Amino acid sequence: MTYPAILAACALAIFMATRLGLTIHSARDIGMPVLPHVFGRGVWFDLVTIGALLSPFLFVNAVLPNRLRQSRGFAWLSKAVVWFVVCLLLFSAIGEFFFWEEFATRYNFIAVDYLVYTQEVIANITQSYPVTPLLIGIGLVAAGFIWALRRWFTAVETTPYSGRTRLIMLALAVIGPCLSLLTNIDQMRGSGNAYADELSGNGLFSLVSAFFLNELDYDRFYVTIPADKANRILVDLKVSRAKQDEPGGPTASMPSYLVRRPKNVVLITVESLSAEFLGSYGSTKGLTPNLDRIASQGLMFDRLFATGTRTVRGLEATSLGTPPVPGQAIVRRPQSDHLTTLGEILHRDGFDTGFAYGGNAFFDNMAAYFSGNDYAVLDQGDFPPDAIAFENAWGVADESLLDNVTSQLDKQTAGKKPFFMHVMTTSNHRPYTYPDGRIDIASPGGRDGAVKYTDYAIGRFLQQAATKPWFANTLFIITADHCASAAGKTELPVGGYHIPMFFYGPGLVKPGHISTLVSQIDLPPTILRALGASGESHFFGRAIDGSKSDNERAFISNYQSLGYMKNGTLTVLRPKGVVESYAVDPTTLASRPAPVNAQLRDEAIAYYQTASRDFKTGVLRAAW
Repeated sequence: MTYPAILAACALAIFMATRLGLTIHSARDIGMPVLPHVFGRGVWFDLVTIGALLSPFLFVNAVLPNRLRQSRGFAWLSKAVVWFVVCLLLFSAIGEFFFWEEFATRYNFIAVDYLVYTQEVIANITQSYPVTPLLIGIGLVAAGFIWALRRWFTAVETTPYSGRTRLIMLALAVIGPCLSLLTNIDQMRGSGNAYADELSGNGLFSLVSAFFLNELDYDRFYVTIPADKANRILVDLKVSRAKQDEPGGPTASMPSYLVRRPKNVVLITVESLSAEFLGSYGSTKGLTPNLDRIASQGLMFDRLFATGTRTVRGLEATSLGTPPVPGQAIVRRPQSDHLTTLGEILHRDGFDTGFAYGGNAFFDNMAAYFSGNDYAVLDQGDFPPDAIAFENAWGVADESLLDNVTSQLDKQTAGKKPFFMHVMTTSNHRPYTYPDGRIDIASPGGRDGAVKYTDYAIGRFLQQAATKPWFANTLFIITADHCASAAGKTELPVGGYHIPMFFYGPGLVKPGHISTLVSQIDLPPTILRALGASGESHFFGRAIDGSKSDNERAFISNYQSLGYMKNGTLTVLRPKGVVESYAVDPTTLASRPAPVNAQLRDEAIAYYQTASRDFKTGVLRAAW
């Protein structure tokens, strides 16, 4: 027995217990047939992780002389190290349960991002969970491990290491990291069930892998086609990606759903607002009376799908109108300034353009991205203290955000310039806290309470806006950045990307429905078409004018898998050149494996390959 062996036993027990607990928690979504995949591959990932984790401990124990290693000081130090590492592993295991509850995955690139923004994340954790009791409990359980294994420690302290034992430890210190280099998260897959694939991995291994896979070069990891072929496909799909404004923007026909053109636009992207929460999309919970009223009085989009599962993906799509490139969203990448964004185009054409966020816009690089693309950024730090009714880890309450937006719009309209304001809310996010007395669900009210509070705040904002002189000429667009959850038995569960959208403007918008399949990337050119402004040809998205299209499609993705949904088929591009296809039920949105359609495969490649290259080579940069 050796100290590294004791630590390995503790780590393996924690890893296996974590997997077993998560499997029991998700039993309804997994099923018995895939359990051998979960636990068989799970043991392999656990052992590989342990090998890499223990490498430095193995090396130190292999080279220390027996006299020093058997000293009382080293014995206490070893117990302290084992206790500390066990504490970290237990903390990670508990974190995995909370992370699974939120995202239904092992640690991934979202967890990596959270490590960057520690202030917001730590505040969120402390407001959402009983942190102090958890930390005390972790320390006591780790101490229990040490006590239970006290005989093992005594045996190690009294037994000298032979030369053979030292050679074995040195060999393992080298083999462990080498095995980790030969293992990758793609080896988790193969069960046919996304939950089972995730559970077969190891959280720490997935976390480290996500750190290195945050940036994925399309041409290196995905299937490609010749650039001229991709361009021909996009031209046939009427995607021009013009570098200069094409004729016809200001003179293009007004969309059929408008009574007259608006002068201004307010776009509200609501945090984590799945379509399933709204009564107008079938919910019976009664959480959204204001949004349901707006839906009945305005234009409702029945089949809109988010491009991703993160706020930055929604912001990327609704400002830049480009399919989601693999890896990190463009919002968070270097060289993301002065692109052909909606704000950049409208600012050039004389609009006051703004982005308002309820939290600190430093988060997710929002401040740098939007200010670098000619948006005036308004965030929590700009709000007067007496204009904040409530705030939590993620920012001010939505009513305070929208009150400050109203004040800002009053100032802007004094200059007689038209305005475009993009608002990003925060209240519909864990810890789900909000001011008391606004709704009939006490804070913290969980997801239902947060949805109902956000609905209250938006209804209140529109009621106040109706008293303003700019209201009659303003088109209000309400949608979501992404869904509350995109978990499912498949890696890209289509229903997990279905979000609401309404166009609202009494005297501007005809009540009705748009049943066309729509993507978030279609919003920027649609806004330009509604305003009668030029520039819609800059985008990969298409302007929605109310007519039926032969090329209805949507884009859904996570940070690795890129989905293209068209004609009832979801084509998925994955790293290592993998292409998969699924038939999507039009009613339930459930999907099942299907043969790959060559035309849809090439269309998907043309969109994603070209979007990735256009950003990388600077084609997406504004030409003015």
